[in-house]
Amino acid sequence: MIPDTSFFDSGTEGDWRRTLDHVVETMREMSLQDDPQAMVRAYANRVRRFQKTDGFIALSRRGLEAPQYRITRSSTWEQEIDPWQEKNKLPLLEGGLLGELIYGDVPRIIGDLRLADDDPARAYFGDNRSVMAIPHYDRGVGLNLIVMLRKEPHAFAPEQFPDWVWMSSLFGRATQNLVLSAELKQAYEVVERELKVVADIQRSLLPQTLPEIPGLSLAAFYQTSQWAGGDYYDFFPLPDGKWGILIADVSGHGTPAAVLMAVTHSLAHGFPGPHDGPSALLSKVNHQLSTLYTADNEAFVTAFYGIYDPKTRALSYSSAGHNPPRLRRCSQATVESLEHAQSLPLGLMANEVYRDSTLTLRPGDRLAFYTDGITEAISTEGRMFGIDRLDKVLSRCCGGGTAQDLVDDVVNEVKAFTLGEPPADDQTLLGMIVS
Repeated sequence: MIPDTSFFDSGTEGDWRRTLDHVVETMREMSLQDDPQAMVRAYANRVRRFQKTDGFIALSRRGLEAPQYRITRSSTWEQEIDPWQEKNKLPLLEGGLLGELIYGDVPRIIGDLRLADDDPARAYFGDNRSVMAIPHYDRGVGLNLIVMLRKEPHAFAPEQFPDWVWMSSLFGRATQNLVLSAELKQAYEVVERELKVVADIQRSLLPQTLPEIPGLSLAAFYQTSQWAGGDYYDFFPLPDGKWGILIADVSGHGTPAAVLMAVTHSLAHGFPGPHDGPSALLSKVNHQLSTLYTADNEAFVTAFYGIYDPKTRALSYSSAGHNPPRLRRCSQATVESLEHAQSLPLGLMANEVYRDSTLTLRPGDRLAFYTDGITEAISTEGRMFGIDRLDKVLSRCCGGGTAQDLVDDVVNEVKAFTLGEPPADDQTLLGMIVS
């Protein structure tokens, strides 16, 4: 049987080993707790096996001004109150001995308690005569206090007091960390729900189905590195059976990028058609972004916009600093880069001039429109996927297959290259095959 005085009084080998076993059991039990209220309850039950007490009081001044404090626990209560979940039920007191102890901010032992008749906390002390008060510090201030009580005068040994202060304070710190962990988890769950909503809204801005364009096979792949991202692709039906094809990449990641992506989507869809060429849309979006949205921050958008005419197979395009699409001319076994109309990204300079370029596609041609999350995907050895690997995939797909086959081939190569690791950047790929 452990002595009633203190577990620090363990003179013989059998005593200290038995005490050590109880300490280890206590630490194991504490490590299993994920609810602070359950942890406090379990700890109190364990401590009573080490230190005899006739009562206790726990109080807090967190969020209060002197001389106010709240009683958070008491051995006089018949029913337990969870101070974190039922704060409104905690008695609010001010002044008296407990006010002096908690605002004194130092550990104290009172060997022969003489309490004033009008002390606001008198009922919590009962007929106890010995008091051991231990503050629990948070950022250097004793915001909480545990008070142990004994009926006998001078029942708490001063030479053991430093050890009790140490042990109790460490437990107080552990409890507060568990509280903070629970609060962090709840906050994360709220943020996660909100981010999921943002991601759902963002994805709703993307084409839900790909258009049916005569003479083209189309496929798309889209994956964000976080809940929401800044990649964007779209298709615009234009007069005379033409189609606009847009792919864009907002700088940065996550929610800020998703917001600017939504802004870009709105601006692009608000541009009236018909227009003279792809550069007209980029110029309009750039002016709006630069003057209204990105003037006071460092955000920008790279974009590639092409207009395809199924009747002539002509593709006119303009680029705002975006990765040039790759064109595999299977009839000539060559790979071309659509890089002849490059200008600055959108949102940097309101008066930037964008240019157009035009080429004629041929049956069997394969195009890959992509964001840098594809070519800059990193292997476990720190190497980038790169343009050459993308070109190799485009080359081996000649002679048959669909745009979906092309996209699947590229995506599978990227996943194999990165060993399936989650992408560090948003990844978007549009595949197009001319028939």
